[in-house]
Amino acid sequence: MNRDLAAMRRNYAKEPLTEQKAGDCPFALFTQWLSDAMQSETLDPNAMTLATVDTSGQPKARTLLLKGFSKEKGWVFYTNYESDKGSELAHNPKCSLLFWWENLERQVRIEGQVQKLSEQESDAYYSSRPRDSQLGAWVSEQSQIIENREVMEERQAILEEQYQGIDALPRPPHWGGYQLRPTSIEFWQGQPSRLHDRIRFRYEDGEWIMERLAP
Repeated sequence: MNRDLAAMRRNYAKEPLTEQKAGDCPFALFTQWLSDAMQSETLDPNAMTLATVDTSGQPKARTLLLKGFSKEKGWVFYTNYESDKGSELAHNPKCSLLFWWENLERQVRIEGQVQKLSEQESDAYYSSRPRDSQLGAWVSEQSQIIENREVMEERQAILEEQYQGIDALPRPPHWGGYQLRPTSIEFWQGQPSRLHDRIRFRYEDGEWIMERLAP
């Protein structure tokens, strides 16, 4: 098994990422790369890994979905504030995001700090979700230990009866959005011979500084 894993590799052969292609605005480049991913990736082009740190210093990572992006707000996602990641972000708002687009042989790594979205913004997104997803936010006590799946199914049945005939459920107070404002954005483009292109934008003194990193 270990020998097979050690031998697994492929040659990256897409167009290189030059400084000219990167431009001087990381938000414009991310917008273009996300658009490319939406056209080329067959599954979840908005999937990203969120990494946080708990109170003991243990890093934690999980995959979730990007639900908004702009130069003004940064990267937006939603979750249960009482989940592990919500508790970790409350303790330490510094975190990182990682996007991996296999078909394009591209990766984007973002570091920064989160803050909660306003209640109005969280309300607006919650009301746009399918009813089953709205209900799921009430059903799941995310990250808590439960005895079995039947616990959730029973809770779902109770809530379905409680909200029967109500088209729009109220947003749970423990559920809402975050926005990540970046301090560093790194773009990675796979290249032959493992000499990959890495261009990082680092925010310093009110401006973005572009740097090329060795792979």
